[in-house]
Amino acid sequence: MSRYRELYENEIVAAMTKKFGYKNVMEVPKLAKVVVNMGVGEAKENAKLLDAAIKDMETITGQKAVATKAKKSVANFKIREGMAIGCKTTLRGEKMYEFVDRLVNLALPRVRDFRGVNADAFDGRGNYALGIKEQLIFPEIEYDKVDKVRGMDIIFVTTANTDEEARELLRLMGMPFQK
Repeated sequence: MSRYRELYENEIVAAMTKKFGYKNVMEVPKLAKVVVNMGVGEAKENAKLLDAAIKDMETITGQKAVATKAKKSVANFKIREGMAIGCKTTLRGEKMYEFVDRLVNLALPRVRDFRGVNADAFDGRGNYALGIKEQLIFPEIEYDKVDKVRGMDIIFVTTANTDEEARELLRLMGMPFQK
């Protein structure tokens, strides 16, 4: 059992119940899934770049990544419908908690000039989106073997009904929000 799961079952439930006055333990919001998405726009010219991005994502998340395809053709971007233009993976359960642990404690502190993540990136329904500019902040990625620096989007999907509940949940999990 991961450290975060134990933390959730003990301290987070108690703190959230005290702050929001939940009557039942099942009302307490929890992290449902974490979606990691990497757009690879250059994949339209060179398919090997997409393979390298998928390999990097699988190294970071510890789970198989899926290539994402364009839904529509866009002439200005030279993209046709069905063309592979990115990759994503959805983490749940133990792998999700392990990934969040590594992100919060190892990767984010390695970001240059890091002052915390934006506390306003909630969508109104209790989900949080975080953008990362380079995959090099993860210790699993070897600097010498990286062909190109790529960014990624990390979306935290919670069972919270409001942004305030989700913000408190992520804060208790150790997410370093800006003051």
